[in-house]
Amino acid sequence: MRSSMPKILLGLCFSWLLAAPLTGAEAADRSVLVVNSGEASLSVIGLASQTETGRIPVLREPHHVMLTPDGKDLLLGDTAANELLFLDPSSFAIRKRITMADPYQLGFSPDGRMLVVTGLARAQVDVYEAGTYRLLHRFPLQSMPSHIDFTPDSGTAFVSLQGTGKLVALDLRAMTVKWDVIVGKAPAGVMYQNGRVLVAIMGEDNVAVVNPANGAVERRVRTGRGAHQLFRSPDGKLIYVNNRVDSSTVTLDATSLAPIHTYPIPGGPDDLVFAPDGRIWFTLRFARQVGVLDPRTGKLELIAVGRSPHGIFLGLPARPVS
Repeated sequence: MRSSMPKILLGLCFSWLLAAPLTGAEAADRSVLVVNSGEASLSVIGLASQTETGRIPVLREPHHVMLTPDGKDLLLGDTAANELLFLDPSSFAIRKRITMADPYQLGFSPDGRMLVVTGLARAQVDVYEAGTYRLLHRFPLQSMPSHIDFTPDSGTAFVSLQGTGKLVALDLRAMTVKWDVIVGKAPAGVMYQNGRVLVAIMGEDNVAVVNPANGAVERRVRTGRGAHQLFRSPDGKLIYVNNRVDSSTVTLDATSLAPIHTYPIPGGPDDLVFAPDGRIWFTLRFARQVGVLDPRTGKLELIAVGRSPHGIFLGLPARPVS
């Protein structure tokens, strides 16, 4: 069923959860989920203890996770297994599995009505009805569709095509391709920000600033080699850019995009999540580790996980039993 709460309000709720101080009991009750793409497993790490408390096997090659708009399920894509898994977002227990073709990256439209899934290996983007997961449309795209973001009105999805160096704009109302334009070598992370589309150019050292109307690259912001993924800080004032080759993360001013600070993050930082205590958890794709950074001091702590850690999620507080 579709959520009655607009997704933008849900996002604000979850941002508040991430930013609010934790009591000792709340910290002890929450865990971090790390997706080990290279060994078909999920590491569960205590938020307070920073130690691995369990490892959940999956079938073949998991990559990314996405919370449903109603906050009731955490979706996990197992690409080589062609499965979408539904996990409890607090305990991470697997509730059910459904067949889905090559679910690499997952993204719900801001209105919560559509789930857009990139099939990186199959060179396709699928649009599903949220809740029912009925396939609405398939876009065959060449090649390696990777990351996704949306216009705020849910009318357009932007998808990076790593194999062709392009960014493509998909009209989600007409289900047509609006444009596809070369933006740089091996584009990866995509973010719609202040009326422009930001694209991390993994094969170069910059973030391309793209006009959403026609795909024209208006300027580039240098961040570091292997610019891979972009994340907003919980207060919306900063954008973190993870540079996998340089093994660093760079903060940009969210308005001007001016670089502010560079943090060394050895091991190839990929995805991240913001913890309520202000620290940032990174998956280190090349190191079998998670890094926990205190951005105030620059101190980085390392936690061992499985091979090729990729997606990461901060578990929601356990729901009270009614």
